[in-house]
Amino acid sequence: MLKKFLPNEHVKSIFEIKPSLLKEKGIKGIITDLDNTLVAWDVRSATPEVIEWFQSMKDHDIKVTIISNNKEERVKFFSEPLGSPYVFSARKPLRRAFKKAAVEMGLEREEIVVIGDQLLTDVLGGNSAGLYTILVVPIVETDEKITRINRTIERRILRYFRKKGKITWEEK
Repeated sequence: MLKKFLPNEHVKSIFEIKPSLLKEKGIKGIITDLDNTLVAWDVRSATPEVIEWFQSMKDHDIKVTIISNNKEERVKFFSEPLGSPYVFSARKPLRRAFKKAAVEMGLEREEIVVIGDQLLTDVLGGNSAGLYTILVVPIVETDEKITRINRTIERRILRYFRKKGKITWEEK
């Protein structure tokens, strides 16, 4: 059961994820979390760097869909200026939102990567849907209340994986 929490990769930020590397792996689509993955959870709009990252993916024909457990107003306000499809109130880690995004992109599971900052929502949901998962370091250390609870559980899971030699990266 714990293997569902193990990401395929770990990077410090989305900016380490380059279109050329994704293309080499046959990736044609990204399902990404929003809060603390693309921008801090309390930042409403994309930063110039995030806009450039989205444009780089688009220039390489890599589709990007944002899925978030947040409300429609938040996700729509962020996603629309980027021209990115989105799923709000996704109820991650349930597979439904991941599958919906994959169908809307018209891609197969092996052509999609899930990027997120949480084991309990993004990685578990992506792995449960049979997708490749990349865990990023959260942009900021502050979180909403429910996420703080998740982070405590995540630290225990990561300690277990580290002890078993399943991960080699260090926490912040």
